[in-house]
Amino acid sequence: MECLNCGNCKQNQDIYYCLMRNEFIISDKVSIPKEKSRQGWKKGDPDYELRRRKVRKERDDIKKII
Repeated sequence: MECLNCGNCKQNQDIYYCLMRNEFIISDKVSIPKEKSRQGWKKGDPDYELRRRKVRKERDDIKKII
């Protein structure tokens, strides 16, 4: 099929609808955001035990003050 000259592709928009293809077109310059990684401290992490002890000690120190 040939272009229908609708002008949508010539408007310099990131996303436009193409009548000939019958679909939405996303230009290459648009970056699609990645999903956020929801990782915290895991027990398999080498520093997990050190961090856990440090936080626990700080918590105990605060309890002693109060």
